[in-house]
Amino acid sequence: MKEDQQCAEYVKAMQVWLRKQPHLPQNIDESVLARFIQCSEMSLEKCKSLLDLNYTLRSQAPEIFDKRDPEDRAIQNMFDIIDFCPLPKLTDKKYKLFIYRLTDSDVEKFLFADSLKAFFMVADMRMYSDREYSEGEIPIFDMGHLTLRHMTKITLPLLKKYMVFTQEAHPVRLRQIHVLNIVPFFDKCLALVKPFMKAEVSQLLHFHLPNSTTLFDHIPRDLIPEEFGGSLPVTMKSLKEEWRQRVCENRDFYMDPSKWKVDERLRPQSNKNGDGNLFGMQGSFRVLTID
Repeated sequence: MKEDQQCAEYVKAMQVWLRKQPHLPQNIDESVLARFIQCSEMSLEKCKSLLDLNYTLRSQAPEIFDKRDPEDRAIQNMFDIIDFCPLPKLTDKKYKLFIYRLTDSDVEKFLFADSLKAFFMVADMRMYSDREYSEGEIPIFDMGHLTLRHMTKITLPLLKKYMVFTQEAHPVRLRQIHVLNIVPFFDKCLALVKPFMKAEVSQLLHFHLPNSTTLFDHIPRDLIPEEFGGSLPVTMKSLKEEWRQRVCENRDFYMDPSKWKVDERLRPQSNKNGDGNLFGMQGSFRVLTID
């Protein structure tokens, strides 16, 4: 109760601070501010930095955060071939579980930029609509339908933007990361991602072979759908359709630029986040090629 009261006071303080930051969106919901505060370990200074960085990086990654129309065929195509599924129950430590898996191995249907865009559309809907705050996140990535050809469609600049944003600016606290159904070319996948991964994040990784039950050494079976060997009485298809519908029903939420855009012309001179490219990509990156 004391922490809730402190959080409410900090939300008011953040609202006052926001009015002095005209470059940032001014219509950020109180629930979102509370999420940033809690993710910043109840530190106002950390919260200010995290919030500013979040919206600044969005503006520097238009491939992921611009033109986010849920009715766009490209976005619907990603929902057709990928499950982006937050699971309904928290762990006993109040951690939120999220399953990400490709459901169609047809490489021609997979577009990396569109998959990231759809992923963050679900993430943003959670940020604005979830009323049950979690103490951390446990993403679960299933590699079952991934092929070597999918890897050739990943561009390094965009991968870096995704990795920087999720590790530095996303208001979640990662607790564990699980990778299911490890593929024979997993070493190539890891070599691709590792250069952009912080050491403390890599220590959260757990890998699970096909047909193994080692996931349940970390997560209770009753929190995981039956398709993954758990006992949660819900299908991935129903979960995915629930979130697809929620995203589509809130089209205006994504189409309102005032919610997401930073106006660098209005940034105070004392605020340095707008100086240059925060993704730090000097020179050019080529599309990945694999022998």
